[in-house]
Amino acid sequence: MRKFFVVLVTFLAGASLWGNPLYDLKPVKVADGITCSIGDLNPPTKANKGNVNNSCWIDLGKSLVIVDPGPTYGFAKEFAELATKQTGKPVKAVVVTNYHDDRLYGASYYAARHIPVIAHKNIVEDIKKNPGKFKRMPHLLSKEEFAGTKLVTPDTLFDKKYVIKGSKRSVELLKLSPVSEEHSDIVVWVPDVKFLFAGNIVFNDRALNYTKNSNMKGWIEALHKIAAMKPKIVLGGHGGTMGPDAYKTTLEYLQSLQKQVKAAYDNDVDMSELMKHVDLSKFKHLKHAEQLGRHNANDYYEQLDWE
Repeated sequence: MRKFFVVLVTFLAGASLWGNPLYDLKPVKVADGITCSIGDLNPPTKANKGNVNNSCWIDLGKSLVIVDPGPTYGFAKEFAELATKQTGKPVKAVVVTNYHDDRLYGASYYAARHIPVIAHKNIVEDIKKNPGKFKRMPHLLSKEEFAGTKLVTPDTLFDKKYVIKGSKRSVELLKLSPVSEEHSDIVVWVPDVKFLFAGNIVFNDRALNYTKNSNMKGWIEALHKIAAMKPKIVLGGHGGTMGPDAYKTTLEYLQSLQKQVKAAYDNDVDMSELMKHVDLSKFKHLKHAEQLGRHNANDYYEQLDWE
């Protein structure tokens, strides 16, 4: 009897979670036919259920493209159902702008429905080389919240450019540099309204994360290419700030980090003393600026050491 009761409670808990929304989605219209959901500025937590990335749907005319399917099967399901309900149109394809778990895990929902999942070809190697990246969501979330979520490899891969054609507009997927934050980073460009979804090449409202995989020269190069495109609206992968100049904070941050850390390295400053020679206080308004500033400086210094 006790075993039956435990099973019943577990079933009801699961049914409750699937019957009610897991995520408090409040998408905002950012341009004609483009609506986006802005993620939390913190790292994935139990409270935000991994919803820390920005996701969008783009109206092609008769169908939709989803940009960055999110952290779980449940998120992707709720986002897709909301998009379809508001537009009356089906999802034609899904774009993943890099391999991170908060963007890629939701692809499992679309893959189960045989909807194409599109990404840069480097995502295959990024997934293989970074298995630890896919441990935090199942650790943070309950079994019910993580239900249905699987790691899937995108089935449609490209190199420099991929065009998704619709009856109303086309959407271009572009690789701006070999490596920026990650090897698999791409941007999504909607030419008719000059909207650019920059993924993890642009951070706003919170500090960026420079990792051992990042490339300073490539990242800055990608940002200069964004500027040359003269977008009317830039939305990064994190943060709700958007507009034609929304890439500039990331560019200025990287240029400042590069100049100061390189000067310290060239002057034989020991890494233990590095933060005495690096001043990123101009960016203190960004969430997590102090913690990530130290991390970013150390990682870039170590790269210089290997070079």
